[in-house]
Amino acid sequence: MTSEKDLPPAPGPLTHRVEPVSIEQEMKVSYINYAMSVIIGRAIPDVRDGLKPVHRRSLFAMWEMGNTSDKPTKKSARVVGEVMGKFHPHGDSSIYDTIVKMAQPFSYRYMPVQGQGNFGSIDGDSAAASRYTEVRLTPFAEEMLKDIEKETVDFVPNYDESLKEPCVLPAKIPELLVNGTDGIAVGMATKMPPHNLREVCAAVIKYLENPEVPVEDLMRVMPGPDFPTGGIMMGTDGVKNAYMTGQGRVVVRGVATIEDSDSGNRGDRIIVTELPYQVNKAQWIEGIANMVKEKRLDGISDLRDESDKEGIRVVFELRKGTMAPVILNNLYRHTALESSFSVINLAIVEGQPRVLTLHGLLSTFVQHRIEVIRRRSEFDLKKARERVHILEGLLLALAKIDKVIAAIRASDTVENARLSLISGFGLDEVQANAILQMQLRRLAALEQQKITDEKTGLVAEISRLTTLISSEATIKDEIRRETAEVAERFGDARRTQIAQAAGDISTEDLIEDKTVLVSITTANYIKRMDLDTYRKQRRGGRGITGMTTKEEDFVDSVFVADMKDYLLCFTNLGRVYWLKVYEIPESSRVAKGKPIVNLLNLKEEIVTAVIPIREFREDRFLLFATKLGQVIKIAQIEFSNPRSVGTNAIKLRENDQLVEVISTNGNNELVLTSRFGQSLRFHEETVRTVGRNAFGVRGMKLRGGDTVVAVTLLEKDHLLTISDVGFGKRTEFDEFRGHGRGTMGVRNISLERDAVVIMSCAVSDTDEIVVMTAAGVVMRTRVSEIRIIGRGTKGVRIMRLDENDKVVGVAIVQPEPETTGESAPDVPGTPPAAP
Repeated sequence: MTSEKDLPPAPGPLTHRVEPVSIEQEMKVSYINYAMSVIIGRAIPDVRDGLKPVHRRSLFAMWEMGNTSDKPTKKSARVVGEVMGKFHPHGDSSIYDTIVKMAQPFSYRYMPVQGQGNFGSIDGDSAAASRYTEVRLTPFAEEMLKDIEKETVDFVPNYDESLKEPCVLPAKIPELLVNGTDGIAVGMATKMPPHNLREVCAAVIKYLENPEVPVEDLMRVMPGPDFPTGGIMMGTDGVKNAYMTGQGRVVVRGVATIEDSDSGNRGDRIIVTELPYQVNKAQWIEGIANMVKEKRLDGISDLRDESDKEGIRVVFELRKGTMAPVILNNLYRHTALESSFSVINLAIVEGQPRVLTLHGLLSTFVQHRIEVIRRRSEFDLKKARERVHILEGLLLALAKIDKVIAAIRASDTVENARLSLISGFGLDEVQANAILQMQLRRLAALEQQKITDEKTGLVAEISRLTTLISSEATIKDEIRRETAEVAERFGDARRTQIAQAAGDISTEDLIEDKTVLVSITTANYIKRMDLDTYRKQRRGGRGITGMTTKEEDFVDSVFVADMKDYLLCFTNLGRVYWLKVYEIPESSRVAKGKPIVNLLNLKEEIVTAVIPIREFREDRFLLFATKLGQVIKIAQIEFSNPRSVGTNAIKLRENDQLVEVISTNGNNELVLTSRFGQSLRFHEETVRTVGRNAFGVRGMKLRGGDTVVAVTLLEKDHLLTISDVGFGKRTEFDEFRGHGRGTMGVRNISLERDAVVIMSCAVSDTDEIVVMTAAGVVMRTRVSEIRIIGRGTKGVRIMRLDENDKVVGVAIVQPEPETTGESAPDVPGTPPAAP
């Protein structure tokens, strides 16, 4: 066994003391240090030269290695290695990405780097590898670096303290305003738009003249950003906010034009030639293609990208009958063709991040230039004085050249010769060294004159520099002169247009509010046409072809509506769907139209009644009539909240369906007309108002096989009744005495065998009607040409029908006032009017 004395001695006391640390305090300090490192050292630009460290180091390294605009380009890989090895040890990818962006004409308004090779595209294509591309500085960038060797800015040690790098560039150009910047730091971000150089220089000069100049006056010379990709800036309110507060929102649209179709078989086209800044063209086109495929963007039949090296050209082919302004507005509303640029003027000022107004940006740039010019002038003044001092020594030596030569020849060493010159001629060490280094050719008379002339010029330059740095006013004059030179040398025309703010433009704002004809077939094809398509004809005419239908498909209803009306579409299941008239594609008179299921979210149901409404009013009602004689009255306001999926309107009994819906003020008399020619007149006050999803009450008693086909208000001159065989008549309302609701009424029209009533409605003498047959033949005529005769009669022939054709719909048209002058041309396909 092991005894205690055999055990090793206990360890001594700990040599390091462990101090307790608050994790909260440590995280706070460490995180703040990290955040400030990112803010200052990577993401946020310096307000003076407008550059982040990686941009500044890249430009300075290219300047140091002589990679300037007057020299051949150098491999990008070589430049990246120079920057990374000397100044920016954060990886080659970030350096190369920075250089690539500075060489892209769609990223920088004025490029600091000229690239040779593949430097990416606006489609998001990446640049070629750095071993394949070449770069050099542009003259624009050289103005940022000019005078850096004249101690104009401070230099600090690089990352390993082996070299010095500038903490800021002299920046003769206000880079932060001219090219803008963006960056995301820790807890903050910056995003500044580019501007036109001429306009920025004009603003700098205006500020120099009056530092208290109002923003409104500055905006007269610098109205807003000028993006490299052009576009249209919508309004200047957001720009003014950014200039006054440092934050704002600028709305930019792409440039698009509408080309009218040169063919009757093809729709118009939209051509986009400019995109908003920083929009990826390929992703934008792909997004639109997906929206068209998913039916979220309608009316586009084809999409082509015809862009080339000359510029952007994206072509949208539109379907015939669609309205190009509406589709263009939808492109603005739902795609990046209209984008917003959120401005945050955040920059580093004296080592701290600050949000700056336009005055703050101009002030800091001017102060930086004042400091640069003062230091440059002091440097030049110092060098000029030193040179004059040497020249004075040379002139003194030349005046006593024989004695100087003798003194030098008498000296056994250079040091003794220097001392001899200093003691014998009253020179200092600098002058003595210059004499000892003087070449014999300077002894020529012309060389002596050159020294004299050089001294005279330097004396004048010393006087100019002394005057320049004597006051801030003279320095500002120099800034004004240099700024004007920069604008003259590098300035160009504005690319981004400025337009009035569009505001919230709705689709309806672009629609011409005109009256159109809408037709629906039994197979639920819908279309709209201009009323002018149909020339008026006399009663008894044959009409013209109004629609080409499929086999076993017939026109079911036709009505007139205004382009901005809502269409309340009621289905056989008693549901209602909302549709704007302008959303119905315009079609030619012979086209069959578009399936209504492409416009409404129908659920195994068909549309049986449609009513146009401009506005939903509390004092107006909708009166529903069903096939089996039921009537329901519901306030219009109940339908004022459109829902894309529809909603329940009324309840229907078994085997019943909705026949017609009319708008009423709640204090009218009604006439219900049946398929077999019976009409019942009663007051609508006997029908109480109910809410949606109600059954209603009996309106008319029907004989076996008879159904209700129409309901109308007694609000015009006569009751017009038309049968499906093309006969009709007008009847005085007094011919129909009032009966109680729920009775059979009286005979209205005498019908031929197998003929039925297709429509009955109230008309005035000035009205016109548009009659459409199942075969799609349409005729438009005046109501005044239809005879007024008593009830129970057959009526007169309104339209001559082809064999087996039937009238299926009649629409009432309010004619426009007659105008004098040249008559409208005949509609194609109709015979010319008689002379």
